[in-house]
Amino acid sequence: MTAEVRVPTLGESVTEATVVNWLKKPGEVVAVDEMLCELETDKVTIEVPASESGLLGEIIASEGSVVDVGALLTTIVSTGDETMKQSPQVLRTNLEPSSELVDDLASTLGRSKTLDSEQVSESNGFQTNGASLDTLKDVLVPTLGESVTEATVSTWYKAVGDAVLEDEILCELETDKVSLEVTAPAAGFLIDIFVPEGATVNEAARLAVISQRSEVISPDNEFKAHNLDCESIQTVVRTGTEHAPSAQKAMIDAGLSEDQIQGTGRDGRIMKEDVAEAVAAIEKQRTSSTVEVGSVTVAVEDVSREERIRMTRLRQTIAKRLKDAQNTAAILTTYNEVDMAEVISFRAQYKDQFETKHGVRLGFMPFFAKACCQALKEIPEVNAEIDGTDIIFKNYVHMGIATGTPQGLVVPVIRDADRMGFADIEKEIADKGRRARDGKLSISEMQGGTFTISNGGVYGSLMSSPILNPPQSGILGMHKIQERPIVVEGEIKIRPMMYLALSYDHRIVDGKGAVTFLVRVKEALEDPRRLLLDL
Repeated sequence: MTAEVRVPTLGESVTEATVVNWLKKPGEVVAVDEMLCELETDKVTIEVPASESGLLGEIIASEGSVVDVGALLTTIVSTGDETMKQSPQVLRTNLEPSSELVDDLASTLGRSKTLDSEQVSESNGFQTNGASLDTLKDVLVPTLGESVTEATVSTWYKAVGDAVLEDEILCELETDKVSLEVTAPAAGFLIDIFVPEGATVNEAARLAVISQRSEVISPDNEFKAHNLDCESIQTVVRTGTEHAPSAQKAMIDAGLSEDQIQGTGRDGRIMKEDVAEAVAAIEKQRTSSTVEVGSVTVAVEDVSREERIRMTRLRQTIAKRLKDAQNTAAILTTYNEVDMAEVISFRAQYKDQFETKHGVRLGFMPFFAKACCQALKEIPEVNAEIDGTDIIFKNYVHMGIATGTPQGLVVPVIRDADRMGFADIEKEIADKGRRARDGKLSISEMQGGTFTISNGGVYGSLMSSPILNPPQSGILGMHKIQERPIVVEGEIKIRPMMYLALSYDHRIVDGKGAVTFLVRVKEALEDPRRLLLDL
């Protein structure tokens, strides 16, 4: 019986994904729920598991292919054998070794390619010319930390065929928070690398495999295998101070030697940051150098004062979504201004009592959130979205609050904000804002928004045109509160004013509706009692 493996449902408004990594090859044994491949969308990376035990058939969608929801990825041929229900680790030791593995092992050991099923020992190890390969040890992605589910392989320090010591650093992973060094779980030989540099992996994914030998480490730290010549095995000798592998790679890239860098690690160990500081110091010296041209001293301009770095996955997603919004929606922005004097006075009068009762400070954002919720009831198309030739009106408000983080802009969503009071909104904003900056928000907490508020005023912006957050049809831009002279009842007075900007999708929202929306927000903020009375 043949089972089909298809692209699963990818989430709200997501219709396609990219195949980034196949974890299994055609002909390999797979167990139920064992991960076969990884798909990547602009929001999340998804692992596709095996629906049945069996042998993996032909791979239909190769790595790098873009596939739609429901597309065929591969097939699984069921053998009907009970051993198929065993774990992948047991299956590897019970089945006949593949010709590819035989070739890899023989190449590593410098021996003849003679290895068959009769050479599998009772201890589930392979035998080759008397040399015992006790086990095959997987190198797995370690625990990445709270709310972190994936990482990028930035650097491999070992190649296939290299000998490795236990706890020796094999590769470096990068997440949106930290860099992690992955060490060898056992001594032996690195016989396969599954994930290349630049690829994205999930927690506990297989990175590589090590073959262990019965006699691996000798007192002089050279690799030796039973009945094998030392010349046939790569030796590793540790001498002097061992610097961080990431620092060693950085030194090679920068063309620096260790005597040019002051190490700050233990026992003078050079760290990656030390190399970066040394490079910066050298660059500074280069750019400030001068030469004599005749009787004139001329400053030398270094042409290498540029740095090329790979965009983080979050920044790539932000860039793609913003550009998609401009390419898809007919974005138009309308402006108004609001006198913030009443809100400032109201907040100053009650902020201490509010914080004492509710345990959270009263900011300006709840006023804007409530004002927008009221305006959205009157102008529902601003809270709607287009789906093909249909308009979907939302009878609820899931308010997105744009939040700047060290990694980039994210938009956590406050669900059913229209049903919340000031205290509940403020608590949600404080909690999600804090976790957004710490990188602890889940994907689900940033999905499903129906309208967004973006406060560029916290950075000093006086006026700007925000870009829509698809598939939403409206986003309100707040700006800096600045005292300006305005006319009040025939007199010029200094008032704390703020410009408001509403960007909207003109395909669904008319100019009249957009202007009316801003006017309602302005009226509510200039008389906060309207918010309490729901007027």
